[in-house]
Amino acid sequence: MPGTNLTRDEAQQRARLLSVDAYEIDLDLSGAQEAGEGGTYRSVTTVRFDSAEAGAESFIDLVAPAVHEVVLNGENLDPGTVFADSRIALPGLREGRNELKVVADCAYTNTGEGLHRFVDPVDQQAYLYTQFEVPDARRVFASFEQPDLKATFTFTVKAPEGWKVISNSPAPEPVDNVWRFGTTPRISTYITALIAGPYHSVHSTWEGDGRSVPLGIYCRPSLAEHLDAEAIFEVTRQGFDWFEEKFDYAYPFAKYDQLFVPEFNAGAMENAGAVTIRDQYVFRSKVTDAAYETRAETILHELAHMWFGDLVTMEWWNDLWLNESFATYTSIACQAHAPGSRWPHAWTTFANSMKTWAYRQDQLPSTHPIMAEIRDLDDVLVNFDGITYAKGASVLKQLVAYVGMDEFFQGVQAYFKAHAFKNTRLSDLLGALEETSGRDLKTWSKAWLETAGINVLRPELEVAEDGTLTSFAVRQEAPALPAGAKGEPVLRPHRIAIGCYDLKDGKLVRTDRIELDVDGERTEVPFPAGTRRPDVILLNDDDLSYAKVRLDEDSLRVVTEHLGDFTESLPRALCWASAWDMTRDGELPTRAYLDLVLSGITKESDIGVVQSLHRQVKLALDLYAAPAWRETGLAKWTEATLEQLRAAAPGSDHQLAWARAFAAAARTDAQLDLLQGLLDGTQEIPGLAVDTELRWALVERLAATGRADEKAIEAELQRDRTSAGERHAAAARASRPTAEAKAEAWASVVESDKLPNAVQEAVINGFVQTDQRELLAPYTEKYFAAVKRVWDSRSHEMAQQIAVGLYPALQVSQETLDATDTWLAAAEPSAALRRLVSESRSGIERALKARRADEAAA
Repeated sequence: MPGTNLTRDEAQQRARLLSVDAYEIDLDLSGAQEAGEGGTYRSVTTVRFDSAEAGAESFIDLVAPAVHEVVLNGENLDPGTVFADSRIALPGLREGRNELKVVADCAYTNTGEGLHRFVDPVDQQAYLYTQFEVPDARRVFASFEQPDLKATFTFTVKAPEGWKVISNSPAPEPVDNVWRFGTTPRISTYITALIAGPYHSVHSTWEGDGRSVPLGIYCRPSLAEHLDAEAIFEVTRQGFDWFEEKFDYAYPFAKYDQLFVPEFNAGAMENAGAVTIRDQYVFRSKVTDAAYETRAETILHELAHMWFGDLVTMEWWNDLWLNESFATYTSIACQAHAPGSRWPHAWTTFANSMKTWAYRQDQLPSTHPIMAEIRDLDDVLVNFDGITYAKGASVLKQLVAYVGMDEFFQGVQAYFKAHAFKNTRLSDLLGALEETSGRDLKTWSKAWLETAGINVLRPELEVAEDGTLTSFAVRQEAPALPAGAKGEPVLRPHRIAIGCYDLKDGKLVRTDRIELDVDGERTEVPFPAGTRRPDVILLNDDDLSYAKVRLDEDSLRVVTEHLGDFTESLPRALCWASAWDMTRDGELPTRAYLDLVLSGITKESDIGVVQSLHRQVKLALDLYAAPAWRETGLAKWTEATLEQLRAAAPGSDHQLAWARAFAAAARTDAQLDLLQGLLDGTQEIPGLAVDTELRWALVERLAATGRADEKAIEAELQRDRTSAGERHAAAARASRPTAEAKAEAWASVVESDKLPNAVQEAVINGFVQTDQRELLAPYTEKYFAAVKRVWDSRSHEMAQQIAVGLYPALQVSQETLDATDTWLAAAEPSAALRRLVSESRSGIERALKARRADEAAA
């Protein structure tokens, strides 16, 4: 039985048979305020579609507790007969026009899938929003749930009095609390949307080219005081200006709303004209500029989707990467190049965060080509990964360097004009780019998009006694793919820049730049004979290509001593990323990486890079350090965080970042006393505002070290009686270092399915504490005893949180590998669950390798 799955073959067969014209969807949400756990609402769907064959049979998708009525072409069908396994069978179709009406009871969820219902503890009001990607529109209305069966949608919604209802079309004035929305253009089911509740809103417009687009921003009233709407509008307008110029296609929808919604699983979702965004982006407390930069990238990413994904949509999910990679690339490019942008250094952030994610993902046993083989919905659900987003965007950046930016966007413009409101394949875009660039992209596509794995680029130098270069080449390697990965390693064509840097007055300054194509195993670099060897030679300068880069011995020595002395942020970020990659690969011992960071981080001006280094150092010490030395390394790091916290400029982003790093690592009695003193006000650090979110960071660390008990956690919750406070309190309770606290947290997540998605995530994060390995050791066996049952009985989002979050990643040992292998061999998990567990297993292998390198350096 298919369950909630859908195969590509089934989708193709249905698309050959059917073309869908229009949906009319009537939802009665009038009882949403009172609906408790398991509550339902009435959903009535009328859909008109054409069939290519008389007498053919097909099906429509629906996930619902009850179906009351199915009427096909005027004939009543027995719901008990035709509704099974999340599908409604449609027998005896007419050739040409058919009409179907389905009346069902659909369920509110607390998992962030379908129609999510949340009650704000501040005002006790219910707030609803939909999340449909990949296959969850069918949780709200009967639908042909695949991206290539586009249609128009007309929503009618009955809501409680005083509520606002927002959808893809502009909101009408309600009559008797009934909202009748205008019909949408032809779009896919997964980008339709409904958001309802007593939301707070702010409105403005974007003006351009003689047109005006209404803009709206929404959040819960309890967050309204923190909503910096003008800053969000500013980024949005910059995006409209830049995208309309680059795409040469007018924004395709009637209005543009951005809705900050609670308990959202992802960062945001590109619903046409009604983008939903996690409301953690409404900052309740001081954050660093890196958080504003990340929020801006998210805003621009979803805006780019209005063209790439919503206007023109992939035919099937194997081209998901193109949707996400294009949106990622163009959002970063907009931040880097749009006039007036606050973040012209956006490619530095990309190199330090997105690409490191891609490199990590590409070295797992689940690595796959960018253009992945998506056989069914189960495949795509676990494919929102670092390859789909970050590697794909890196490769698009390389493609832009390969064909030229102007030529790239000219091809994109032709692509939008040719395929507006239709579905496409990758070949449609590549064909447009070939036309504008004159480049043959078939070979490029095969090498970059249809193969897995990552290349390594190394400089090969010969230097004369007088210090001049006599030979310079780039060596390309294709390491073997991880065990279990499909495919063979391949060498690829790379368009790279090579930067030459010299030390001048204590600063590393670029003195030359060479851009060239690297192809094959060895590529000669055209360097004039007799040129003095630069102090640092940096391959892939400007981060044009996607590859792991290594430094030659002399460059590595200079960089180790002067990494913080590059005058520009991007080469620093590339060297930081290379050092981190070497640490993960066991080529640089953790203790050496710690020394490198401590020697250079004080000179690092980019706050996003600083915060990435904080996370990476802590991860390396927790997982990659030799156990016998780990406590020494952690003590050294924690002392450094406190020293930098006290030295940072009062009130600065760096001060806040170091405060959080210190709070995450504090371990001695004196350090924990300082956390307690900052919390209760008996100690202070000039300029450091101990606001709501920082207070919770202190409480959670004190709880994890046994210094904050239930009474202290409850007292903090009383200060912050919000949904965010409830999540923090749940994490703090789960973090306490007692067997009872761990058992309670485990039971609430694994044995019960009552927690909402955001609270479950918080409990898992609190449960896993790196200082509590021995306390958590018994849960390795419990994990393998429970994970398949959990996977088979929970929704995808909830099950994935548990499968990934509770894997015994802290138990770095051969015993954990053996236990994992035994389970994989015996449990017969689904392909998706097998993939997630195998990825976690790979983390144990990597940690063991890195530990051996660190032990050898002792």
